[in-house]
Amino acid sequence: MTTWTFVGAVVIAIIGYLFVSGFLATWRRYRGARIITCPENLEPAAVRVAAASAANSYALTGVTSLRLETCSRWPEMAGCGQECLAQVESGPESCLVRSIVTSWYEGKSCAFCAKSIGDIVWHERPPALRRPDGTTVEWKELRHEDLPGAFATCAPVCWPCHVRESFRRDHGELVIERPPHTEPRHAIPPSLTVY
Repeated sequence: MTTWTFVGAVVIAIIGYLFVSGFLATWRRYRGARIITCPENLEPAAVRVAAASAANSYALTGVTSLRLETCSRWPEMAGCGQECLAQVESGPESCLVRSIVTSWYEGKSCAFCAKSIGDIVWHERPPALRRPDGTTVEWKELRHEDLPGAFATCAPVCWPCHVRESFRRDHGELVIERPPHTEPRHAIPPSLTVY
C-alpha cells in the first residue's frame, strides 16, 4: 500500500465518520412524536418530523432542513405552511411526547395508594391517569394531541392501582370487598407456643 493510498483511505474514513455521526446525531434529535401548539387554531397537535430527511440534509450540507412527516390535523390541513416547525427547532426536546410525559409524572404520587410514581419504565408498567369520572386509562392509550388536556383534568395513577381498578371495572362480579380488619389481634397464649 502506498502512502497516498493510505492517506486517501484515512481521509475517506474521516469524512465517512463525520457524515455518519452528523446523520445519527440529527436523526436522534428529531425522531419521535411531538406535541406542538398549532399556529392556525392555537390547539395542541401531534406531529412527527421527517427525521431521516433532516439528518440527510445536515450530513450533506451542514444545515438542517425540517419538514413534517405526519400531523394530527392532516389530511384536512395538509397544505399548511408548517410554521409549527419553529417550535420544534427552538426546543426539540421540550416538545417531545416522552419529555412532556416524564415531566408531568415527575414528583407526583398515585391518586389511589399515595405512593410515588417514580421513574417511568417505558416498555412495561406504564403509569396511568384517573379521569374525572373515576375510570383509569394508560397515558399511552390517549392520542398525543389529547395529552395536555388530560394532564390538566386527570390525576396520576401507578401501574398496580391501574391494573386493580381496571379489573374491578371489567370484572366487578369477581371482586370481593372485605372491610379492613379493625379488631386487635390477640397474642398466642404461652401454653400454645411451639418450640
